[in-house]
Amino acid sequence: MALMVTESSSSSSPSSSSTSGCNYEYDAFLSFRGAETRKTFTDHLYTALNKKSIYTFRDDEQLERGTSINEELSKAIKKSRFAIVILSNDYASSSWCLTELADIVECMEMKKLTVLPVFHYVDPSDVRNQTGTFAEAFAKHEERFKETIADVEKWRVALTKVANAAGWDLRDQYQAKVIEKIVGEILGKLKSTSSIVPSDLVGINSRMEKLENLLDMGLKDTLLMGIWGMGGMGKTTLVEVVHGRFLNHFEGNSFLANVREQGRGPGLVSLQKKLLSDILIGRSIDFSNVHWGREEIRKRLSHKKVLIILDDVDHPKQLEALVGDKNWFGPGSRIIITTRDQQLLIKLGVDKIYQIEELNNNEALKLFSRKAFKNDSPLEGYEELSQEFIDYAKGVPLALEVLGSSLPEGNVGLWKSTLDKIEENPPKGILEVLQISFDGLEESEKNVFLDIACFFNREYKINILQTLHDQLDTDIDVLLKKSLITISGGYLQMHDLLQKLGRVIVRRESIEEAGRRSRVWSIKDVFHVLKENTGTDLVTGIFLNAPPKNKEQLNAKVFSNMKNLRLLKLSNVHLPQGLNYLPSKLRYIHWDGYTSESLPTIFEPKELVELIMPCSLMKRLWKGIKISDELKLIDLSDSKNLIETPDFSGVPNLKQLILQRCTTLSRIHKSLWNLKRLIRLDLNGCKWLESLPDQINMESLEVFILSGCSRLKNFPKSVENMSHLSKLDLSETPIKHLPAFVKHLTVLINLDLSKCRNLSSLPDASCHLIYLKSLNLSDCSKLDKLPESLGNIKGLEVLNVSCTAIRELPSSIGLLEKLKVLNLLGCVGLSYSESLNKLLHTLSGLCSLTELVLTSCNLWVIPDVIGCLSSLKVLYLGANYFVCIPESIIQLTNLDMLYLYDCTDLQSLPRLPLNIRRINLDGCISLETIPIRPEYDFLKVLNLVNCFKITEEGYYDMISMMLRRDLIKDPCIPGRRTFAVNIPEWAIEQNEEASEYTQLHVKLDDNWNQVGSVSLTMHSDECNKIAGIFMRASFRFNQHHPPGEYDVKDCKLRWVIEVNKEYFEELQEYYSVVGKYNVREWYGQWTEYVPCPHFYGDLKKASSKRDANGISEINCFFDTTSPGLEVWNCAAYLVYEHDIEQLKQIQAESQSRQFIKRYLDYYGEGAGPSREGTSNNVGVPLAHYTQRRFDSTQLHNLIEGLDLCFGIGIGNLCIVGLVALIVRRVKEASY
Repeated sequence: MALMVTESSSSSSPSSSSTSGCNYEYDAFLSFRGAETRKTFTDHLYTALNKKSIYTFRDDEQLERGTSINEELSKAIKKSRFAIVILSNDYASSSWCLTELADIVECMEMKKLTVLPVFHYVDPSDVRNQTGTFAEAFAKHEERFKETIADVEKWRVALTKVANAAGWDLRDQYQAKVIEKIVGEILGKLKSTSSIVPSDLVGINSRMEKLENLLDMGLKDTLLMGIWGMGGMGKTTLVEVVHGRFLNHFEGNSFLANVREQGRGPGLVSLQKKLLSDILIGRSIDFSNVHWGREEIRKRLSHKKVLIILDDVDHPKQLEALVGDKNWFGPGSRIIITTRDQQLLIKLGVDKIYQIEELNNNEALKLFSRKAFKNDSPLEGYEELSQEFIDYAKGVPLALEVLGSSLPEGNVGLWKSTLDKIEENPPKGILEVLQISFDGLEESEKNVFLDIACFFNREYKINILQTLHDQLDTDIDVLLKKSLITISGGYLQMHDLLQKLGRVIVRRESIEEAGRRSRVWSIKDVFHVLKENTGTDLVTGIFLNAPPKNKEQLNAKVFSNMKNLRLLKLSNVHLPQGLNYLPSKLRYIHWDGYTSESLPTIFEPKELVELIMPCSLMKRLWKGIKISDELKLIDLSDSKNLIETPDFSGVPNLKQLILQRCTTLSRIHKSLWNLKRLIRLDLNGCKWLESLPDQINMESLEVFILSGCSRLKNFPKSVENMSHLSKLDLSETPIKHLPAFVKHLTVLINLDLSKCRNLSSLPDASCHLIYLKSLNLSDCSKLDKLPESLGNIKGLEVLNVSCTAIRELPSSIGLLEKLKVLNLLGCVGLSYSESLNKLLHTLSGLCSLTELVLTSCNLWVIPDVIGCLSSLKVLYLGANYFVCIPESIIQLTNLDMLYLYDCTDLQSLPRLPLNIRRINLDGCISLETIPIRPEYDFLKVLNLVNCFKITEEGYYDMISMMLRRDLIKDPCIPGRRTFAVNIPEWAIEQNEEASEYTQLHVKLDDNWNQVGSVSLTMHSDECNKIAGIFMRASFRFNQHHPPGEYDVKDCKLRWVIEVNKEYFEELQEYYSVVGKYNVREWYGQWTEYVPCPHFYGDLKKASSKRDANGISEINCFFDTTSPGLEVWNCAAYLVYEHDIEQLKQIQAESQSRQFIKRYLDYYGEGAGPSREGTSNNVGVPLAHYTQRRFDSTQLHNLIEGLDLCFGIGIGNLCIVGLVALIVRRVKEASY
């Protein structure tokens, strides 16, 4: 039964945790020498800190530097709890770093800062005593700063003090281990000094104190906590404080706000994805429905200690989708739910419930006074008046804030008159109290308030409101000051109680008839008004955010009685008789799929500001000239029937015209080209457009898009005053030469000429575009050279010449100091080694170059000089013909990703940079060895699909040590799965006699093929000792399948676990296979480690049905959805906690190179021993062995044998590909 705690209304003293000392803004401050460590160790550390929500200050490398640090940096040091000082070899050469360090030491000595030094491959004694390179640096400083030698001495003292502090020496440790320790150290200290409760929140301390006791953070069990109370009581504020205070206590956290609104319909899937993204640090998990979302949450978070807050829940389905059961989450997790419905929490079965009540009188007076007087108590003469207002607010924080904000200080008469009105008609509830503030607004302010309440709450639509209200800025400012709205990130936000008030006020305008209200927004009311023709001149806005399920038919005179309509948003409606009338007072029209051929002839858009009508059936917008000085935006995207534009002479202030994908548009009125205020013109995909005028006079134009205008032949000969154009897109046009007008675009930043397949050259004049940052020439198949003066474009950052005929780049490319990305994909002309060698030599001086693409360039040799591109982070070399890569690649210390896919002749790799995170070797069919070793701490993804020839020497040690290391480190890591295809046939021992599988007794769906199972046994007293289950299955096309290529559309592979013949829907996992494969060559392997937290609850429940000997049977089933795909063989093992502990001891003694000898010594030359589980694919019936576990030595061998062979990736490493390392003589039965 849930524990109910009702907060008393008596006064409470502040919490003992009130703040003292420094008011911190940052958890950590990073001090480092940028040139040495910024893109390596420092970057990895910064990322790790952020992942644990440790708010870290890292200065911008573009800051103007001098001998003294700037004010921002100095402030950041003083406002940080910890300073991490990365003392690298060149640290002391920077007077900036030393001045920064002196400030850090000063704060340290004032007890406001904890210093954590990291000795980045330097001897701590050199730092402490300023010897070695540090001595050389200080000799230069003493020479340079003779007149301020005292500063130099101060730097020496600072270095010595920092070097004497306890820290980490990188010379004998892995970087990843050190980073893990630093993060753990800071996290531990932050937890002991949790975020202080904000002092400006009235009454928060007493409530937090009680809530903390209920949350019992020391308890290791998972806890579901409910907080309930009426709207406006401060539930959201309370959980925001809880989140900020305790998030560092957890491995991951997520705050889902406004679940009631966001969780409607398809919004639940979005909330599930956000929850996972928050906790998995931005990792995107894709699924399409709530059921799959539940599976992903349960599967991925079952091992994690998480803090999840669901704010404003109002339906059981929201809870079922997002938290389901507390067994979804790891031990120590806290799930906090706020709601107005106590019964919702009781039905869910939460562990504890906390009812938040109103503020007591002292707290209420304090909050009211802060809003009314900017003070903690009323001004003299207002004491009694304040108390009377407080009595009406009944301790509701929202009401107190709104009332206090609405009463102007210094006008006692207004206070008394307002109070008199209240006394004449006393408020019966919270809405009536809030309406007191509404009644005090001016008429224009009321209209803005009601528009937000009915149409724009939580919308980024301030620009639309500006079209409706002449003094919006002033009105918005009043609403903000009166606490009636907030603005966050450009989004208008209104408390849902205030939104409810606004909508109630509008409904009261006419209880029975929606057509006599000022605003209509619900689907039911909108179509009642439109279909029944009940609209009147009282209606000012019709706003349909969600389209109706079925297309509704409207008559031609539907708007004839709504003369004052200002705002119209509709979709999915049909006008079989056309439309005769639109009100001339309309300021905003958004109509998706408008079905008439034009706007009504008599419509005069004199007040219209925005016209948005995508996917319309219009042939023309209007005939003749329509006068509208207010019109700023016309968007007719995807209007396939549009053949011409109107005369724009009457809309001189138009700023945006969007006609993209109007595929039959062939005539543009000449008046368009003289619009002086047009900023954006988008004609993308207007395939029938053939020419532009000789002269264009659009002096404000910034974006001009002509992409996909495949018939466009004539371009302007001159452009006058187009001095603001920053983006020009001419992609997929038939141009043969760069239009002459381009050279006059002096501020052009982005020029896109991609897929201009008739373009053969660029003029030298194009290199006068000195502000150009991006030049895209991809797929210009006739382009064979670039201008020699290319280097004049000093600001160029991205150059894409992929799939062109270019054989050599101009030498001046070496002058492009800001170039970041160079894409040469498919430039086969570069295959001559001299051309490539010359190019790489030229590029070696570009310190900003971070991405180089040389994919499919017909390269037979990679020159040694590639190692000089020290700034590279991403390198694409795939689909080429070289046999090896030069040793110099080790010099690319910033390299993060290396792509070598489909290099079919590549035989070996040299040593790679230690910081590399992703390596793709898919399709390297000749590759025999890879030099990856366990010290590659940052490696996340290694793709070895279709690498047939990888040998034991190539990756055996690396996988073995990484697997054991990560399993020891965290045996509860969830389902890290691998799937591989095209495994050598010898890698999987096939028994030719295998022809039948034991009939499964589990009920599976009709479209699943029952193909394999493994039986395990477990004694009842061992249930709580299991660490996890290893499972592995081999798949292939069955022997009756016709030979040749097989197109796998969407085959799903699945495992299911059954305990004592009880099937659990949750205990299953899927893997999808899509692609074309050769039936005779394709083999697949799937491995999975399922940690105990993933299934412990079901396991414990089902094991209670054990047999008379206390034995439980666990069956693992494997099946597929493709009739041509079958399970070849399968295996499973139970792993116990004590096995993990013993494995730690073996880890220290074991040498993985001795595996084969030890394995054969242990098992002999042929048959293996009886094992915990056996697959039933060798003609042997399901067996139940008396041995219920394997010992730690077997586990050690299991990791080096079975699980290495079948590609398990546990921990941080995900091995996508697979190369089997099993010796032929070791039979499948051994497993």
